[in-house]
Amino acid sequence: MTFEKVNSKVVKINLASSGDVLARKGAMLFYTGDVRFIPHSPGGGAGGGAMGAMGGVVGMAGRAMAGEHQVMMAATGNGEVHYGRAGLHVTVVPLQGNQLVVEASRLLAHTANLQSAVVPLASGGSGGGGLRGMVRGAVTGQGMFTTQLSGHGAVVLLSHGGTIELPVRPGGGVFVDPQAYVGHLGNVQVKLAAKVGWRDAVGRGGGEAMQLEVSGDGVVYVQASEQKL
Repeated sequence: MTFEKVNSKVVKINLASSGDVLARKGAMLFYTGDVRFIPHSPGGGAGGGAMGAMGGVVGMAGRAMAGEHQVMMAATGNGEVHYGRAGLHVTVVPLQGNQLVVEASRLLAHTANLQSAVVPLASGGSGGGGLRGMVRGAVTGQGMFTTQLSGHGAVVLLSHGGTIELPVRPGGGVFVDPQAYVGHLGNVQVKLAAKVGWRDAVGRGGGEAMQLEVSGDGVVYVQASEQKL
């Protein structure tokens, strides 16, 4: 069993069926049953020993420097937990051995069995692509790093106004406004595309000069707004 949408802004999950869940601090709305919440340190796990705690501190420092750190809480036990945040819309993304790349600010929760890593936009793993990836991070304000989740489980994304799942197929790209981009799933590459005409050069453009070109084979998630979270 995975996350179930209660409405457009709330999800629930049964821990007895799903196993432990990781969610950003403050996202728990209410729960029933015997549930415990434990601070989770990236790299160190929840409630780990001395070495685990040190690894967690190092992992947290790395995430903070990368701009990708979100304080997470592990929910464990036997009960049903409801999650939401700031009235934002939620989208449940099941993972079946594939890979999801998502901005940390748009990550609400995920099953704890997934593998999580912070990857630089300039690396191949994030689909950033060298200098283009670094430029994208600077231009979009999304930072130089992003979060990568992989394995078998489920992830809950946050967005303004809900998300649109756009298929990405070989031979044809999708162009996305950087502020509307939420994440992508599958074998997908993302690079910055400059669409600058003479109007932009003289300050009369419509604000659409910089776009993200998404290509490959998978899905890109786009929110129904250009508003940052």
